[in-house]
Amino acid sequence: MMLTSSAAIAAVALTACSGSSAPSTAEGQPVTIQVGFENTADEPIGQAVQHWAELLEEQSDGDITLELFPSSALGSKSELIDQMVLGENIITIADGAFYADYGVPDMGIMYGPFFFDTWDDVWTLLDSDWYAEQSGLLDEKGLTLLASNWVYGERHLMTNSPVIAPGDLRGQKIRLANAKIYIEGFAALGATPVGMDLSDVYSSLQSGVIDGVENPLSTLYGGSFQEVSKNVLLTGHIKNFTTWVAGSTFMDTLTDEQQQLLYDTAEEAGLYNNELQEKADVEYRQLLDDAGVAITELTDEQRAEWADAGKSFYEMGDTFGWSDDLYDVTREAMGK
Repeated sequence: MMLTSSAAIAAVALTACSGSSAPSTAEGQPVTIQVGFENTADEPIGQAVQHWAELLEEQSDGDITLELFPSSALGSKSELIDQMVLGENIITIADGAFYADYGVPDMGIMYGPFFFDTWDDVWTLLDSDWYAEQSGLLDEKGLTLLASNWVYGERHLMTNSPVIAPGDLRGQKIRLANAKIYIEGFAALGATPVGMDLSDVYSSLQSGVIDGVENPLSTLYGGSFQEVSKNVLLTGHIKNFTTWVAGSTFMDTLTDEQQQLLYDTAEEAGLYNNELQEKADVEYRQLLDDAGVAITELTDEQRAEWADAGKSFYEMGDTFGWSDDLYDVTREAMGK
């Protein structure tokens, strides 16, 4: 698996923060930052965040401490982002689908169905001028990216009844993260999307409020969804990299050295996360299989059928406020 660097993005954000007139934290004054995320502490993401906290405490000589709140204990992603924009000392995990809803619409295209063909495409786009520009726009909206090199995983489909072809999805109520990009992407595939916090999925699958959920295998297993839903289709419909983000106003209160430590350790922990994720794909697939889940792989022909079903999503640029020819621009940035 190829990895990427977010150093260029950190430089953009650091420059933006350094130019602010906001007061800086006094030299030597310890800083505690709350880190809220919806994954469990045992998932690869949870383990990597703990590694990040340890790296940061060590490299800052205890100057910066991360206080971790897994399993949405600090609040939902949307609630945390709203608080961050207001200046709270919070970090959370989020992606372009959410940033599209916070004033940088073009970032959402990366989370449409079957947008990336390979992980190399992902890293190429993240290293492009286009992505650096989008990250700068996000900072102007009050959100500063700390690292973008964290693999979240390929997102797959888990359903109560078997789904193989796109037609099988029609009318199925599928849980999506509550972001317009995700919701419209699955609507284009024929599903009935239901925006819902991850913490509510287990009971909703069990009661039939929803018919399925999509997420990486580690997250599906981490949520114990295999106890109530027994079918997984390995669609890989989103090659989901994710980012860690802080409020720009809060970042402006830190010294340049503290900011750089956040960027550097976040990226270093991202490399650790990616190693865990690569191993987890194999391990969690076996765990799901052992739990009696029927796991189906797509053939190349079936995958092409799913990708064709999702193409209408990329014709909805006006709905999302995308720039003209955004699909072609991003494909060119990937060398397509």
